[in-house]
Amino acid sequence: MNLLPTITTVDVQEQAPRVAVLPIGSYEQHGGHLPLITDTAIACVIARELAAAYPVLALPPISIACSHEHGTWPGTVSISARTLHLVITDVAESLEASGIRKLVLVNAYGGNYVLSNIVQEANLTELRMSLFPRGREWDRAREQAGLASNGHDDMHAGEIETSILLHAEPSLVRPGYETADHDGGERPFLLTLGMKAYTGTGVIGFPSHATAQKGKAVLSSLMASFADHLAALDEA
Repeated sequence: MNLLPTITTVDVQEQAPRVAVLPIGSYEQHGGHLPLITDTAIACVIARELAAAYPVLALPPISIACSHEHGTWPGTVSISARTLHLVITDVAESLEASGIRKLVLVNAYGGNYVLSNIVQEANLTELRMSLFPRGREWDRAREQAGLASNGHDDMHAGEIETSILLHAEPSLVRPGYETADHDGGERPFLLTLGMKAYTGTGVIGFPSHATAQKGKAVLSSLMASFADHLAALDEA
């Protein structure tokens, strides 16, 4: 398993990238079959694949983010949205000092709502940031990979997350996902009541449907979708 970039300063100098990609995940419960680093691992896998397919600089991840709805589960750790905002803007300023003015936030955790605001603010006067993948790109990847579930029903530790890790980092998936399905139904007060109001196991989704083949297809779809983000940043 090698989720962190291992390039040297000479490698970066020779590549001379104009765009960096910053993986952002979380450190939160994912039931009994996936680790606390699941979202961070998936963000790193996506960034790793992007760096192999496009002339972008993959950065190490932000591994603790805004997981407050998981806060009472053992092991979960969060930082505030304002802290996440500050860290990302600091990273962007540091990149700019070395000549990289454009940054894509590769987010693998849906609870990091503040990222949309960060990107909006960054692009106020010039093209500087994008947020990837967005909901439409996850939906397209599900469809193209033939997943049995949708994004609402398969919210957490389900088919898509388990599939990606079965393909990219299978050592992270523990036995038991085959029987871990849980339908969380409608969740109108998730922000108020948290995850425990809708699941006793930490799972909301259908990991029993997961396969490595689906995970590979999901990543392939996301790689194709990324080209639109470079175009939006005028870097196509």
